[in-house]
This record gives sequence, C-alpha cells and structure tokens, in this order.
Amino acid sequence: MPSSVLVPVDGSPLSMDALRHAFRAFPDAEITAYHVVDLFEPDFSGDLESSYEPLIGTDAWYRAVDDATARLFEAVADVAADADRSVTTESDIGEPSRLILEYATDEGVDHIVLGSHGRLESNQALYGSVAATVVRRSPVPVTVIR
Repeated sequence: MPSSVLVPVDGSPLSMDALRHAFRAFPDAEITAYHVVDLFEPDFSGDLESSYEPLIGTDAWYRAVDDATARLFEAVADVAADADRSVTTESDIGEPSRLILEYATDEGVDHIVLGSHGRLESNQALYGSVAATVVRRSPVPVTVIR
C-alpha cells in the first residue's frame, strides 16, 4: 500500500473527485494536493490571465495567483475535512505535467491520482492532456479518475 500519494488539483470537478478517491483508496497514506499554475492557460476558475496578456509576471498577477491558489486550497481543505483526513498542499508555477512528474520523483511519491482532464474536452486535442503525459511518463503507478 502506498505511503505517499500525490493528487494534482486544478479546481476542476474531476480533480476534486480524484482527491476524494485518494482519501478513500489510500486510508493510511499521506496525501499531497499539488497545484501547478500553467503560464500558458488561464486558471480553471477563470480568475487568471493568459501568458499572452501584459499582466503576467507583475505583482498584480502574482497576487491573483496567490488568491486563486488560496481559494483552491480552501476547497481542498473542505474535501479533506469531509473525509476526516489531513492533506498537505503544495503549489508551483510552470508546465503542469513536467512539474507533477518532477515532484513525484523528487519527493518519493508512491502513487499519483488525478482527474482525466481539467479543461473542457474541446481544448484537450489542441493543447494535449496533462493526464496522458503523466500516465505515459510517470515513474510510479497512476490512477486516473473519470
């Protein structure tokens, strides 16, 4: 049984379902909810601007990222409280699939649980799928929630 489970979260319903699944499936594991702010796409909540906007990299952009991440982690804490579990939260800024895989390797994660998609399905073909990349390249078992 895994002792350390990574759950990438982006605020999408499937990422929250993945977190709930991790709590149920791995009752003795330490669960880490990991959020990566993608510079090339707006945040799932719609609060952040795209990297093509002049706001990126400014103090206002970083404040918006911090605020959106804080709201996301409040939702994560609510899911954890409903499951009567604790959760560690981590966040980063960059390319999600690369950072998820790096985090799993660097932190000695035993298992990854993630939603099959966070974006609208129509965008997946254009941008590629974080879940598909993680599944293909992961050094540890991956559970995909649909």
